Amino acid sequence: MSAARLTTAAGAAVAALLLSACTSGGLSGGGGDTNFIMGKDGISTVEKGKRDPAPDLSGKTLEDKQLAVSSFKGKVVVLNVWGSWCAPCRAEAPNFQKVSTDLASQGVQFVGINVADAQVKSALAFEKQYGVTYPSLYDPSSKLMLRFEKGTLNPQAIPSTLVLDRDGKIAARSLAALSEEKLRSMIAPVLAEK
Repeated sequence: MSAARLTTAAGAAVAALLLSACTSGGLSGGGGDTNFIMGKDGISTVEKGKRDPAPDLSGKTLEDKQLAVSSFKGKVVVLNVWGSWCAPCRAEAPNFQKVSTDLASQGVQFVGINVADAQVKSALAFEKQYGVTYPSLYDPSSKLMLRFEKGTLNPQAIPSTLVLDRDGKIAARSLAALSEEKLRSMIAPVLAEK
C-alpha cells in the first residue's frame, strides 16, 4: 500500500472512530497502564509530575493563519475538539466562549481543533453562529488526533476537551459535551497550580 493510501486509510479510521464517539457519548477509558483517574463527573485527571506532554499541535487555523499550541506555553490551554455537524459541540459552544472570555485575563487560552469538516466555510459559520472568538486549528482529516500517543489522555471522541498545564502537559480530559460549570471545574485545579 502506498504511503498516501496508508495515510488516507489511517485518517479515515480516525474519522470513523471520532464520528461514532460523537453519538455514543465517548466514555471509553485509555486502557492499559495509565496514570490517570476518571472522576464521577467523567473528567479524567493526572496529578502533576505524572503528566504526558501534548504532541505537536500546529497548522493552519480556520482563518488560514499558522498556529502552534506550544506557543502558549506558560498559560493553561483548553483544547476543544469539535465539528460543526456535531450536536453536542453546538450545545457546549456558548459555554466555551463564555468561560474563554472570563478566564483570558487569568492566563487561560482556548484553542479549538475542528475535525472532519470537509469545507472550512461550515466551521467558520459555526464559529460565527456561536460567537466563538478563540482560534481553531483546521484539521479536516483528523491528522492531529493521530499525534497523541496511546495510553495518554488523548481525545477519543467529538467533542473532547483537554486541559494542558502551563508546561504543555495534559492535565485533564473530558470525552463528552461540557456545561459551563463542568468546564470551569475542569480548568480550576490546573489554573490554581503554581
